Amino acid sequence: MEGINLIGEVEIYVFDKKGRIKKKIVLKNLITNVGYAQVAGLINGVVTTPFKYVAVGVGSSTSPGSCTAPSATDTALGYEVARVSATVGRTTTSVTNDTATWSATFNFTASYSLCEAGIFDASSGGNMLSRVTYSVVNVVSGDTLVINWKIQAKSG
Repeated sequence: MEGINLIGEVEIYVFDKKGRIKKKIVLKNLITNVGYAQVAGLINGVVTTPFKYVAVGVGSSTSPGSCTAPSATDTALGYEVARVSATVGRTTTSVTNDTATWSATFNFTASYSLCEAGIFDASSGGNMLSRVTYSVVNVVSGDTLVINWKIQAKSG
């Protein structure tokens, strides 16, 4: 009997206002329980809303930059500060078109101590497919953050 695993990787780039890379992070992601349920529903059409949004956050409104580790039971970021519609697509990792892709660009006009990101199926609220946390990335007005996310459907 063969199962399907969802295996993800996230690349996060921070650029200053002159376009120079300030930081690059590569992480494995966590698929949430709600994410698995939504994917199951997408397979047979019970769910029809695709995941097209990427959000970033600071973990806590009272202690920005304090993110708790991702958990399968997460349904939202700790404290979201921005969400954008991502450019979505598919690419080949092992089998033709077996990997979903998201590319999201955030242009900041304020300073934040970012430490979390997630993929959602709505422009606000909605269901969270995946979440990652990372060491604090400080962005200031004029900085750009680019997130490239891949989730492969793989037998296993």
